[in-house]
Amino acid sequence: MLLKQNIHKLLEEKLRRLNKLRPISQTLLQKLRERFEIEMTYNSNAIEGNTLTLKETYWVIQQGITVKGKSLKDHLEAKNHKEALDFLYELIEHKSKNTISEHLIKTLHSLIIQEIDKEISGKYRNRDVFITGTDHHAPPSTLEVPIKMKELINWAKKNYKKMDIVEFSAVFHHKLVHIHLFEDGNSRIGRLAMNIFLMQYGFPLVIIQKNDRQKYYRVLAMADQGNYKPLVNFIGQAVLRSLSIYLDTLTPTKEKEKWISLAEATKYCSYSQAYLGKLAKEGKIDAHKQKRNWVTTKEAVQSYEKNSK
Repeated sequence: MLLKQNIHKLLEEKLRRLNKLRPISQTLLQKLRERFEIEMTYNSNAIEGNTLTLKETYWVIQQGITVKGKSLKDHLEAKNHKEALDFLYELIEHKSKNTISEHLIKTLHSLIIQEIDKEISGKYRNRDVFITGTDHHAPPSTLEVPIKMKELINWAKKNYKKMDIVEFSAVFHHKLVHIHLFEDGNSRIGRLAMNIFLMQYGFPLVIIQKNDRQKYYRVLAMADQGNYKPLVNFIGQAVLRSLSIYLDTLTPTKEKEKWISLAEATKYCSYSQAYLGKLAKEGKIDAHKQKRNWVTTKEAVQSYEKNSK
């Protein structure tokens, strides 16, 4: 199993708790959906160089405001990504499991590129490309792209029920991005497609944060070399973060987990802040990032220390 056992255990436990809180009221569900759509749009676009801040992204997609000093492309990327997410949510609500297809991938691409470059919207690239700054310099040739995509769809159909869903989603994400189907938008499509499987399984929308961009590129590069474990566990921790946010929002006040900084957590155990950071990064304690900083709970560090002893 590629996913670390402790991360797998936390994911199953948190998903079980979330399922007990379902069905979620429409009001709360809509608030969570809006929050995650804004965060996902901001982070996914920012990873690719979009300069809108989180607040500006909210203004553009929720208020329709034009931000002075920001390019038209930045605005269109935000609006288009929001449309793609709306489509994704609709797909999850109305379609059966494992609906992935070439048509679906092209539709998602059309949605995120439609107003930016209609020439390439929803169309596989028609020229060979080279990716600088990574070990993955030469994706498949133009002629190979449709063949590789068909192979990927067949792989997905064969492995969907055989693999853990987080592992499957992470590996699919890499395989899709590795083909480099389109002239632009490949990574955003990869993150959206990955979420189709995760959300069908019951997980909330999963967001790769801009602050983790370098680590994200690093684990993708490792996957290029056939080492999928770092990528799978990186995605697993992103899933944990989304689950924690949902549970924090939906759990009654008296039962909420109290998230504290790692510095504060040192008061409840014999570990240093640096060591707690190591445990958090390795998924050995229940922890997730709030902006740039890790947070955990008193119960999580005490439980780890007790079990370790």
